[in-house]
Amino acid sequence: MVFTRVIPVLLLRNAGLVKTRKFRDAKYIGDPINAVRIFNEKETDELVFLDITASPQGKNPPMDLLHDIATECFMPLCYGGGIRNLEQIRNIIRVGVEKVALNTITHEKPELIGEAAEAVGSSSVVVSIDVKKNVFGKASVWTRGGTLNTKKDPATWAQEVEKRGAGEILLNNIDKDGMMTGYNLELIRTITHAVEIPVIACGGAATTEDLARPIKEASASAVAAGSLFVFKGKHRAVLISYPEPETLKALFN
Repeated sequence: MVFTRVIPVLLLRNAGLVKTRKFRDAKYIGDPINAVRIFNEKETDELVFLDITASPQGKNPPMDLLHDIATECFMPLCYGGGIRNLEQIRNIIRVGVEKVALNTITHEKPELIGEAAEAVGSSSVVVSIDVKKNVFGKASVWTRGGTLNTKKDPATWAQEVEKRGAGEILLNNIDKDGMMTGYNLELIRTITHAVEIPVIACGGAATTEDLARPIKEASASAVAAGSLFVFKGKHRAVLISYPEPETLKALFN
């Protein structure tokens, strides 16, 4: 049995699925419910849905859509986007979503991390950390869909969210997003060495073989990807896929 989680990350925009490059140039790839059904058939470990317009546009989580997704989904499900208070978190968990991913609000109201952990359990609270380098090569944490530079050091921020009660970190490298050039192992290593909670590495996977590197070389607890699971070939034709259990077993054993 494969114990390393391999997690597709699906991006929502106006109730449709899209895929970005460096958090920009969103390309429509289909209907979220259809995608969930395909991943059900492929016995995917876990799914993450992120609404990429919610926080930048000040929108609330799409509760009706989340209810439909959770009803259809046979695997653990995480949602992030537009979450601003404890009531929303409770409502998201109530409709059948197992985890919430908090990002922008953690910089505006960091105490919500602890409040959420107390209310729904730390294992249900994921803090999403988006990292990008400036022109001088210095990495910092960005929010609001990668549009606002907090100027915070990624490792220092990771340690703070851990202290505040986060059960897991979703680490996304904006520079690698959708580029399919491999994970930023140095960044992943920096974060996994700074905290004790699980770190999900995301951003850059080009091949199935890439999925093993953050685990074996950078101590990540799980790996996530977007383009790898929704595109096929150099022309990026839309085709939802997921590795066979035998393939994953060979990768991680």
